[in-house]
Amino acid sequence: MPLNVLQYESKIWDTANLLLAAGTKQSDFPKLMMPFFALIMLESRLVRYAAELEQELSKDDLEAFVEEFQDYDIGYNALVIRDGVTLKDICKNDKAFDTDFEWYLKAFDGQTRHLLGVDKAGKGEKFLDIYDSAEFLKGKGILFATVKKWSEIDLVPFDNSEITTLEEHIKRKWADISAETAGEQYTPDDIISLIAELILSKLADNGQFLTIYDPTCGGGNLLFGVEDRIRARFDRPTKTYGEDINDTLYALAKIESRFRKNSDIRHGNTLTDVAFIHKEFDLVVANPPYGLDWKGFRHDIAHDNTGRFHDLPAVSDGQLLFTQHIVSQLAAQGLAVVVHNGSTLFSGDAGSGESNIRKWLLDEDLVEAVIQLPTDEFFNTGIYTYLWVLNKAKPADRANRLILINGSDFWKPLKKSKGSKRREMVAENRATIVAALTDFADTDYARVFSKYHFYYNRQALSLTNVDTEGRSFEAQLPVKQHPDGSLTRAKSVRLKPYCLTHYDGTTETELTEFVITDFDPDKHQSLLAYYDDELTPLLGRLDYREHELRVHTAEAMYFYDSDRETLVAVAGEEQRALGCGKIGVKATYKKPTTKLPAHIVVGVELTPDYQKDYEVIAYDPDPARNEQAIAAFLARYVTRPCQRLDNVVGVEMNFNKVFYRPETLRPIADLLAELTALETDLQQLEKELAI
Repeated sequence: MPLNVLQYESKIWDTANLLLAAGTKQSDFPKLMMPFFALIMLESRLVRYAAELEQELSKDDLEAFVEEFQDYDIGYNALVIRDGVTLKDICKNDKAFDTDFEWYLKAFDGQTRHLLGVDKAGKGEKFLDIYDSAEFLKGKGILFATVKKWSEIDLVPFDNSEITTLEEHIKRKWADISAETAGEQYTPDDIISLIAELILSKLADNGQFLTIYDPTCGGGNLLFGVEDRIRARFDRPTKTYGEDINDTLYALAKIESRFRKNSDIRHGNTLTDVAFIHKEFDLVVANPPYGLDWKGFRHDIAHDNTGRFHDLPAVSDGQLLFTQHIVSQLAAQGLAVVVHNGSTLFSGDAGSGESNIRKWLLDEDLVEAVIQLPTDEFFNTGIYTYLWVLNKAKPADRANRLILINGSDFWKPLKKSKGSKRREMVAENRATIVAALTDFADTDYARVFSKYHFYYNRQALSLTNVDTEGRSFEAQLPVKQHPDGSLTRAKSVRLKPYCLTHYDGTTETELTEFVITDFDPDKHQSLLAYYDDELTPLLGRLDYREHELRVHTAEAMYFYDSDRETLVAVAGEEQRALGCGKIGVKATYKKPTTKLPAHIVVGVELTPDYQKDYEVIAYDPDPARNEQAIAAFLARYVTRPCQRLDNVVGVEMNFNKVFYRPETLRPIADLLAELTALETDLQQLEKELAI
């Protein structure tokens, strides 16, 4: 790195001392520093470009000089270009500073003023919002001192690449204290290098034009960092495209883009505004925000007509929305590398939006690799993160296959932690990962699988519970024969009791009325109120399993024997086990009619005891073999009678299962020896205390 520019890192951060002395919260530093950092970057570049132009075109013809300069389309400031007045010159006169500083800001061209937020804005976009920042600092009495401190930072001698390096280091510090999610503001330099090296391993140095896109570009460090690394290695012309919803970060990326030969940065919500909907890109890189709640624009996404979204994940996490958007904008031979946290690998059961999206990605054979990165790699989170390599031009020998690469151990400790970032992937670590993707072979840290390895059947079942003798009440249900000879079995046996008793351990409840029309008007305003407030809660407490629920009819008395797990019918001296089943008591409120007043009907029925469950069964892409596998699994492992319900195919990828490392247990002899030694020490301590 060019140390002659990084020496300004501490000087820039020193400007925050004035904010600290004025009682400003540290979390507010970035929004108050960003506008002025952008200001000195802009001015330094304008001064440098003007000096370069002056070597070719004299300023004697000022209008021609200005016209030629404006053709650069990098921004313009009339004071700086026409009069040679810089921010440092304005700070020489503290008496006229307020007027001169306002004059200086308004001397920028319209687009630059818009990005800097020079003019007082309403509720809309403010971008870098230098107006409000200046007003805040003026209110604290430190505007002049702050601008003077910034004006002393001279970046004119440095080229765009060097300034970008400094910018990334400053933005990284801001990320440490302000970003709420790992992908919100800054992707570490070593991860940018890894992403670029993975891409370079798949590119040819053929001179062909490349388009590079980042749908969540933030301040542009990932997008421009990848572009710079590609251009440094290959002689291929490039154009970058990016979009971001964050006002401030968009403005930083837009300002940077104006100093690049070919770049188009847009402001807006990638998921709803779709700035580049008619374009397809050769390369896509992205670090979408993790855990993004998209409930606020759920309606727009649910009614999206672009065809981007094959399914929708939970509203609490929009990462897989961005992934689907990325695929939709990849060219026919396109390649994408996307940073995700672990939730996109396994969140959501079969049939959920997340699982369906993963299945779609694998169905389309888009996933070439998933790479696990070390923990503590990002500045504001210590979690595991993953790179998804999506490739629309997978080699034929990789068709329907993908590789999982466990890079969790490939890191070096930082000499000094940077927020949550305590580790980095140095060149040697990154080379190991790139080689694993290139070789596409099994190693200790890489495994190649058929994509179907990650599919599974979620077979729903209706289990018939049986008693200790293996009987179900289902056998007691009456069977009806129809005229066509077909048979149907009733779902329950309805009882017409004259008395129902229930003992809950403290009180006994007796219910003898099964068409109820009366209620206590002192307690309830209506029969419906009695039904809602008293009867429904009462019946809800009737527990045929836990308490003594007895149903008396003219023929028999019925109860549940919890020891034998069966319904029992008692008629005189005879007891008969009916099989495992349930006693259901249900009340229904009937509205008044012309013939009948409002009334409540209480019904009692005996039903079989069914239980819904599911089994996870390995998937086979051949339908016949898959069916055989499900049947064989159920025959072997499900012992109760069951009926198969829906089968849903899900997809998940679990690194812990693939790269499981069993814990090494210590020998029992060592443990016993250690316990004996501890007992001896304890006995010695007790003797010393007794003295």
